[in-house]
Amino acid sequence: MREGKNKMMLSAANIESAQKAHSIAADDFLDTAHRRANVIGMGVGMKWKNAQPTGEPALVVLVTHKKAREELCSSDLIPEKLAGMQIDVLAIGYPLAGGGEIMENPAQTLARQIRPVKGGFSVGHKNITAGTIATCIYNILPENSTSAHNYGTGIPGRYYILSNNHVLANSNLAAPGDPILQPGPFDGGMYPRDRIATLSRFVPITFEPPVPREKHHNLVDAAIAEGEFHNLNREIYWIGHVRGWRPKNEITVGIYVQKTGRTTNYSVGRITAINATVDISYDAGRTARFKDQIITTNISAGGDSGSLVTTLDNVAIGLLFAGSSIATIVNQIENVRSLLQVEIAEEIL
Repeated sequence: MREGKNKMMLSAANIESAQKAHSIAADDFLDTAHRRANVIGMGVGMKWKNAQPTGEPALVVLVTHKKAREELCSSDLIPEKLAGMQIDVLAIGYPLAGGGEIMENPAQTLARQIRPVKGGFSVGHKNITAGTIATCIYNILPENSTSAHNYGTGIPGRYYILSNNHVLANSNLAAPGDPILQPGPFDGGMYPRDRIATLSRFVPITFEPPVPREKHHNLVDAAIAEGEFHNLNREIYWIGHVRGWRPKNEITVGIYVQKTGRTTNYSVGRITAINATVDISYDAGRTARFKDQIITTNISAGGDSGSLVTTLDNVAIGLLFAGSSIATIVNQIENVRSLLQVEIAEEIL
């Protein structure tokens, strides 16, 4: 697959120029004091003309849906350029954490109990519906290693399930030690029969209300739950084992990606924007603004939250956490790894 030779891919130099423009323009453009109709974010992506990719970089304004210019008032019009970079507009629907209302999996393959558990299967905190296991992981710095010289080596002392905060930690409401069920409660998981792990730690999410979204610095919706070694399997159903992980400066627009999730099983899509700042709706009328996100074509539905997103050759790039009927939102795996201090795979690829 010669992706680097076609206009669906952006070069490193093009991404760098668009990233610079994004750093200058995004915060001011997304200030809610002068919010434009339907605008919910901005990222770095591709300029399209006549429904075809040009191979040129652009600041991508993320909107719920597109409207003709004549339908918008002057204050809602999007300029042709910002910070010297051309603009493109990408409709991504109304992204919800979890992708919206959870749905049945007709095949029930990934909604059943399995031991040892694999990535792609149903899981959830005892007080939620259900989400998806990304994969099984371990600490970056093993417990028997206290020196930086031993970083990433030695015998892991603890083993975990990786998924979202809103799947394992009930959107900040859970406490370490809470039971995690596999399958999740929506799929019949019951405590104590189906307890697979206990909540270990999570990255808190900042919400509006009470904090204005301009002050949010959310990067990930992520959590881990500790389980017993014999109950956890690092394989992802249908995809296989993760070969390594890719740093965010090596992730570009146009890359094909794949995931296995509890609801929609296996799916393939493309990255449409990176370095995205985007507002995500959560339950109880809350909104969280996330930065440095990956946007893909739609590869998910309610219940797929927590799926690990990889390249087609099984290199981890992100953690799926939100979406709509036309787009999926993904945390950068580098941010997940560093903020939770866990190892996804040993090699950087």
